[in-house]
Parts: sequence; C-alpha cells; structure tokens
Amino acid sequence: MKLYSAPYAPNPRRVTMFLAEKGVTDVEIVTLDLQAGQHRTDDFRAKSPFSQIPTLELDDGRCLTESRAICTYLESLYAEPNLMGADPFERAEIEMWDRRAELMVTLPMMMWVRHGNPLLAALEKNQSPAIAAANEATAMKMAKWFDAQLATRDFLAGDRLTIVDLTALAGIDFAKMNKWRPDDETPNLKRWRAMMADRPAGKVAP
Repeated sequence: MKLYSAPYAPNPRRVTMFLAEKGVTDVEIVTLDLQAGQHRTDDFRAKSPFSQIPTLELDDGRCLTESRAICTYLESLYAEPNLMGADPFERAEIEMWDRRAELMVTLPMMMWVRHGNPLLAALEKNQSPAIAAANEATAMKMAKWFDAQLATRDFLAGDRLTIVDLTALAGIDFAKMNKWRPDDETPNLKRWRAMMADRPAGKVAP
C-alpha cells in the first residue's frame, strides 16, 4: 500500500501518527510537493478526484481518501493496539469524541492557519482575515473547553490513547505555524501535549 502525504499537512499527519501508534512499517509513504502542485496532476486526480491528501492506494489500485476513512480501514487490517473502540459503546463514544476533536479543535485551527498565515497564500488563494479571526476565536475557546476535560483524565476519550488524541494533536501542532501552542492558560492541554511528545505519534514529523 502507498499513502500519499505532504509535509506539515495535518490530515496526512493524522494517518501517519495512526500508523506510528500501530507500529505499522509496511505502508510506503509517498511525499507530494503541494507548493509545486503535485496533488493537482491528472495522474494524481485519477487516484483522488478532489486532489485530496492523504490518499491511500491499495495494492490492487483502489484508493481511499479522507483521513478518518483511511484510519478505519487500517484499524481493520492492524487490529492491535486498538485505537477506535473494542465494543459497540466504546466505538460510538470514540467516534463522538473524534467528531468533537475534528470539528471543534482541528478544523478551526486549520482554517485559522490557512487563512491567516502568509506562507500558505499560494495554496489558499482566497485568504480571508475575517475567516482567520473567526476560527482563531473558536479554536481558543474550544482549546479551553478541551483543557477542562483533561483536568480529570490523561486522554481525551477513555483511559487510553485513541484516534481522538491523534486528531486533536494534528490540529494543535499545525497551529504552531501561527505561533500558538498550549501554555499556562491551558495547563492540562499543555501536560497532555508533553505526554504525547513522548509517544510514537509525537515523533512523527509535521
């Protein structure tokens, strides 16, 4: 299998961190240069119609896009360690928290960076300061909410690492491009980020 990825992009990193926590080493990582438009070629669009990364290409040529869908497929192939739930309730609870992490933290962080960082102007051709400001406000509000959730536990969903932690980490680390990271205003999130840095996922370069 081949995973098409790109440096600094949070959605591909979500998958590469998932692979790292699983200990999977037999998926080939193919790095695309987004600045050069390698994701917009006809050949790549045949694999990913909307030029999305990550894209997972199976050995038979079939392809999957969307990081959550790719992780679901990988979870079925590499069952341990379990990162997406071991029984019906746990699977649903993890999916609930994963949606919260994605929509309330990672997406606002991504939109803040994409619309507010001049280094991404070539990729985000219609950058909007208003969109950046609105998403920054949402991201900071939700960072404090998630910080409060971590006051009584080590991980975001349940008592062990799950895909939820990887989803949140992908967005939070992407916000470094706008010079933000968990600090003394979010002490539990800061502690959680330090703990994640020592795990296989934390070793995956952005």
